[in-house]
Amino acid sequence: MRTLGVTLLLLTISTIAQASSCNKSREYLLGGLAGDLQMTPQTYDSLFKVCEITALMPNVQDAFILKDGGIGVIPKQDTIPATAATLSRFCDANPRATLRFISKKDLTLAKSTSQIVGLSSTGITSCKKIKGLM
Repeated sequence: MRTLGVTLLLLTISTIAQASSCNKSREYLLGGLAGDLQMTPQTYDSLFKVCEITALMPNVQDAFILKDGGIGVIPKQDTIPATAATLSRFCDANPRATLRFISKKDLTLAKSTSQIVGLSSTGITSCKKIKGLM
């Protein structure tokens, strides 16, 4: 019984930590710290909801809203099968969004929320293209 309680507590803490990166990136963007925004505040609020749900996916260690409208994720496992499964699940849930996997190399260069938010999802194949909605 005690093990179940500890497990639930860890899951709750993990969920709060993941959601906080979505919240931090949204606050950074909407607080004017990122400079001129590329989208409306309402769009970033919508992306926040997508980010929160994405943060709960099995292979997602952390998730962020990117300034250009993509969702950036730090994967738990950086393997082809795990990445493909995450991308498939994300695109099924968000067919008009873009998911950018943040690599270990990216993390060595972008060490703060402000730097992660500034990562580009340009050049990343969008779910629209993957799903043939273009």
